[in-house]
Amino acid sequence: MAAADLFSSLIWIRQIKIMEWIPIVLVVFKVLVLGTGMFFAVKWHYDQGKKGKKKETRAVLRAAGKVAAVFVLALLGLGLVTFVLLSGLSLDLS
Repeated sequence: MAAADLFSSLIWIRQIKIMEWIPIVLVVFKVLVLGTGMFFAVKWHYDQGKKGKKKETRAVLRAAGKVAAVFVLALLGLGLVTFVLLSGLSLDLS
């Protein structure tokens, strides 16, 4: 019985040593994958900018204005829905 206990404790100790390396290996892998992805993303955007595909400044500003307007309207709508819902639940809003 002592041999079986010794064997099981050795297996347990070995598993602990392996488990201590798993976060290190996974973090290194994650850094490598994300670093590679960021490198190629920056490179792709840099190459796209060099191609000469430039949008007209007016079109970009108009699109940004539309996005901002939609965001403000969505924010106001969410506030209104929240107010109506809380009022319907008879919560004190003062």
